[in-house]
Amino acid sequence: MASFDILRRYRTPAGDSSWRRISRWLRRQLPMGLYARSLLIVIIPMVLLQSIVAFIFMERHWQLVTQRLSAAVSGEIAAVIDLIDATPNGDYADIIRIARERLNLNISIEPDGELPAPRPKPFFEILDQILSEEISDRINKPFWIDTVGNSDLVEVRIKLDDQRILRVYARRSQAYASNTHIFIVWMVGASLVLLTIAILFLRGQIRPILALAKAAESFGKGQKIDDFSPRGADEIRRAGLAFIQMRERIERQIEQRTAMLTGVSHDLRTILTRFKLQLAIAGDNADLDNLNQDVEDMQSMLEGYLAFARGEAEEDVGQLRLQDLMNRLTLEAELHGKALTTSIEGDDNIRVRPNAFTRLVANLASNAYRYANTVHIDAKHSTKWLTITVDDDGPGIPERFRDDVFKPFFRLDEARNLDSSGTGLGLAIARDIARSHGGNVTLSDSPMGGLRAVVRVPA
Repeated sequence: MASFDILRRYRTPAGDSSWRRISRWLRRQLPMGLYARSLLIVIIPMVLLQSIVAFIFMERHWQLVTQRLSAAVSGEIAAVIDLIDATPNGDYADIIRIARERLNLNISIEPDGELPAPRPKPFFEILDQILSEEISDRINKPFWIDTVGNSDLVEVRIKLDDQRILRVYARRSQAYASNTHIFIVWMVGASLVLLTIAILFLRGQIRPILALAKAAESFGKGQKIDDFSPRGADEIRRAGLAFIQMRERIERQIEQRTAMLTGVSHDLRTILTRFKLQLAIAGDNADLDNLNQDVEDMQSMLEGYLAFARGEAEEDVGQLRLQDLMNRLTLEAELHGKALTTSIEGDDNIRVRPNAFTRLVANLASNAYRYANTVHIDAKHSTKWLTITVDDDGPGIPERFRDDVFKPFFRLDEARNLDSSGTGLGLAIARDIARSHGGNVTLSDSPMGGLRAVVRVPA
């Protein structure tokens, strides 16, 4: 506990803020898709493992093999020097022949000379370092070596005791592990093959998940799904079956609600027709005016119910042009004697339930026409969202009532939740249609001084 207290004591708000910024930056850099993240889970450990193997194991391997080869070459050069010292008459032809045929060393002996100036040490050349150490340990004479360049030969010059210079040319492969890159090629090649297999396997496993996500998204937008079937691993199949069962339950519930609403509305409309017939038989009577008005209100309410239920149950998703919708709203504004301005940003064609979506926007516009003189409707169609904003200069709705006005039949003294028929279902139906498209309707204050209604649905 004391250690945790110390850690908490040294944590500062600035440090926490820095970590949060780094975390947010990393989240923004990482891909959001499941397939890309799964590939990273496979690729990153493999790349790290290959890097560690190449840096540690291969470096040690190169160093060990190069050290042994350099030690062998240094020993052979030391043996040649011993033979030279053991030949007092200066006839070195046999020594040169033996070095060339038996040791694969080309040597020459210069009577007098000096060693060249030392070359700059290469930064990453392991051969220069190891071969120099081996020559120093085994020969212990002044020497000069040249291992730089792309030549296949390594030159070594050694100053003998009698001021003679022994020049030795050895193949680079004799002193340096030059074929170790083959192991790296095999290692990288095998990793690429395994990575290709993993990618193909991941695609097969993730494709059913993507199909399930697409089906759920389409169902949330109210679109029909005909070609979805659970595939893939057992857990994905169970999730797909659960989605299908959930969809069927929701569709049955909607069908039962619609059928019940249609049946009740139809039966009540029959009764209301009888009431209207009896009132008509009763003739003109001032005492019956209120009753006539109540019957008309009930008739309008039932017609609204029936129209909404019929549209939700029967209409399929189709194309709707925003410009056509705006032209219709403009004509309606002219009939009401209101000033309407519109703007459209993005693609003009949208995929919605045309009649239902038209009724959604028309309900909001009619509500604005009823209580305002100037209305502005803005439509923005991006790649992901369709946003329609209705602003007016009317009295607005108090903030505490903005959720309640979406309830059916909820009325304010300044009631703005009436549709054009005055049934009190305008905003309730508007939100229901928006949610059936996978979106929502929200209310806020308008910059024009009245009410702002925002419709936001997936594009």
